[in-house]
Amino acid sequence: MEGNGAGATRWHISRPSAPGGPLADAGSMSIRAVLGRVFSSVDASSARPVLSLGSGDPTACASFGPPPEADDAVVDALRSGKYNGYSPTVGVLPARRAVAEYLSRDLPYQLSPDDIYLTSGCCQAIEVMISVLARPGSNILLPKPGFPLYESRTMFSNLEARHFNLIPEQGWEADLEAVEALADENTIAMVIINPSNPCGSVYSHDHLAKIAETARKLGIIIIADEVYDHLSFGNKPFIPMGVFADIVPVITMGSISKRWLVPGWRLGWIATCDPNGILKEAKVDKSIESYINITNDPATFIQGAVPQIIANTKEDYFNKILNLLRNSADLCYGKIQEIRGITCPHKPEGSMFVMVKLDLSCLDGMQDDLDFCCKLAKEESVIVLPGSALGMKDWIRITFASDVPTLENALERIKSFCQRHAKVEA
Repeated sequence: MEGNGAGATRWHISRPSAPGGPLADAGSMSIRAVLGRVFSSVDASSARPVLSLGSGDPTACASFGPPPEADDAVVDALRSGKYNGYSPTVGVLPARRAVAEYLSRDLPYQLSPDDIYLTSGCCQAIEVMISVLARPGSNILLPKPGFPLYESRTMFSNLEARHFNLIPEQGWEADLEAVEALADENTIAMVIINPSNPCGSVYSHDHLAKIAETARKLGIIIIADEVYDHLSFGNKPFIPMGVFADIVPVITMGSISKRWLVPGWRLGWIATCDPNGILKEAKVDKSIESYINITNDPATFIQGAVPQIIANTKEDYFNKILNLLRNSADLCYGKIQEIRGITCPHKPEGSMFVMVKLDLSCLDGMQDDLDFCCKLAKEESVIVLPGSALGMKDWIRITFASDVPTLENALERIKSFCQRHAKVEA
């Protein structure tokens, strides 16, 4: 046997995660990777607890738990003994039917179970759709700021990402003139996220209609990320993009993760909103099914619980969560107004997040948003997400889905931090 010295076997092993490689580059852009860098800055010797306003998982807070009906549904599905085997590729029929009926409540047409494909959370839905639509030389239009997984999956699929700005002074509406300027014959789709992660905005009926008309004019489909569907607590109600599917084909993606507060259950969906049959004619439905054939399915017993989860959850539960988010958003927005060095251009109206702009001219010794977040973590044990992870340098994203005492404490620490680092005016 040859040893590891001179004359040893030369192993032909590629290094997909090597620096500069597509896997390493895509992975480094993830929220988890960026937050990992921020967490590593925390002073381990500090006696103060770490307060995290960085991730989109509110379940660490006791106030943000699932409804008892969801727990009961999972127990019933497990005890039934019907969901211990593999599921069909596209998902079990009762679950797909339940999701189709759930989504159809807000649409002017009826979705069928055949329009629904169950996925392991909305993240897998993103993976599936980017992979299915990708072709050599094509590009996709992504919002800036946006959810970084789109960027990562686009890069990994050798797609060109073209970014259109969301305008903070206009409630983070899409810059549709920029969309028209960016699109060409190789553009495969436009992504919108509503309610917005990371902006906390909710689009009006009028703006969604303009998005639909713009996409129709350009001949591109819309991928509508609605994982925060119905988490709207401002003046604008949530309106699904699928309402406008008679104008433009819409791929809707969602999950039970956020509205039912069970992100770890990993149950999402893709819905083809296609009343004119345009996607079907292009065989997009067959492509989705073919791709799902070579990926993992969501846990079968969670699929089995979905009909009961949707049917039995009481409206009081949803109202309670919306009230918690509304109060937390109001608190967060109000406290930010008191802090010199950061500004919030738009009060959040939905989801669980707010984008906050750093004024580095007021803060001493801060290089950029990542430096701000790492120093905040070290000095105050508070975690927020650097905006550069979302395509917005020198901004930060704050998650306000937390209990009031924790949120107040964290914001007071941010205020103290900014005061301590404030530049002295000459």
